[in-house]
Amino acid sequence: MDTMWRNTTVKSSLTITLGSSLLLGIALVPTAGQSQAAPSAAPGTGATSPITAAGAGSSLGKSGSGGGSAPAILPRDFAQLRIEPGDLLSVNVYDTPELTDAYRVDPQGNLTLPLCGRVKVEGLTSTEAAKLLETTLKDAQILNQPQINVDVQQYAGSYVTVLGEVGQPGRVTVIAPTKLAEILAQAGGLNSMAGTLIKIRHGEDDTAPEMDVPFSRSESNQQSGSILVRPGDTITVPRAGIVYVLGAVSRPGGYLMQEDGKLNVAEALSMSGGTLPQARTNGLRVIRRNPDGTVLDFSLSYDGIASGKQTPLVLQAQDIVYVPMSKIKATLSDATGIISAATSAALYTAR
Repeated sequence: MDTMWRNTTVKSSLTITLGSSLLLGIALVPTAGQSQAAPSAAPGTGATSPITAAGAGSSLGKSGSGGGSAPAILPRDFAQLRIEPGDLLSVNVYDTPELTDAYRVDPQGNLTLPLCGRVKVEGLTSTEAAKLLETTLKDAQILNQPQINVDVQQYAGSYVTVLGEVGQPGRVTVIAPTKLAEILAQAGGLNSMAGTLIKIRHGEDDTAPEMDVPFSRSESNQQSGSILVRPGDTITVPRAGIVYVLGAVSRPGGYLMQEDGKLNVAEALSMSGGTLPQARTNGLRVIRRNPDGTVLDFSLSYDGIASGKQTPLVLQAQDIVYVPMSKIKATLSDATGIISAATSAALYTAR
């Protein structure tokens, strides 16, 4: 392995072996304030320079919310990474020190090499870029048999934005397509308020359609482990739907529709601690607000549900389950009063 990979020395006196890091899949990133020594290698060795995912003049992995530093998510096979605008390339031309230097890829994806002018390198691997530069120097009759080694000294900073109900909303630094599950783990995972759908918008166009990815805490999430998220994408984890249980119950308030996102009347009453002794259980009501502004009022019998004579109604997000007292107050007897009471209800996250 030592014959295949060269050692790279960081100025902090830390010596690392890049070949070993590739086998372990570990991203080796200098901390803020440290810099890297300019890479040097004999042409044709296939050596790879130290990899960072920080953009020029920026710190690596700065979160958009807390500002804390976190490592970038790097792929295991650096050889397959493609050059992008903003990347810093180390070009080593054998026995030609006047052409050996570090070059920044411009916004159009070109690398400007002395005597050659602009060479389009965007989308190429390091090996492909080296061969293209050799051909360009030879065709321009600058060198007869040029031997060039190209390393990506610094990758331009690319981000995936993670919003919503995660532990650490903000930006996650990536330099290649990465599995959704890895991005969510880097963002601190889903919190207790997260719903059962994860939304992904590809690209930076805010009007682009979103992809819905189902997520469940109680089942396998193979889809989230296979979907690839690319730099520039936005991941949004919406809050779970809320169902309100009010009136003559032990713990009135709002309850999250977690797990698989399904909840019926009997389950909602159980979450609220059950009905009080003075509850009028044959007058159970479910208030549902439709998107068009209309309101539906369902009359149910808890006694019928408990005895199995009546099927529990499956609830939707924002439904209100109301259990009246035997002597109900007139202010809560209509749907409008019940809806007003739900707006100030406490919210419970525990199931």
